[in-house]
Amino acid sequence: MNGVHYVTRDGDVLDLICWRHYGRTAGIVEKVLEANYGLAALGPIYPEQVTIFLPELPKPKTKQVINIWD
Repeated sequence: MNGVHYVTRDGDVLDLICWRHYGRTAGIVEKVLEANYGLAALGPIYPEQVTIFLPELPKPKTKQVINIWD
């Protein structure tokens, strides 16, 4: 599985890590937790030097926006 490894700094939280890396959190936090066995047991705020694998995930589908002025 492709992806990158992120090493935490003291006080990091998973949703912010996901937001910075993927640009969204909906459904992403769960996938990252699935890819990192035991990560949830560390609690919501991580100490420094925890390595988190951020898997490569598909980009979200964008909806076509129709403007009433077009």
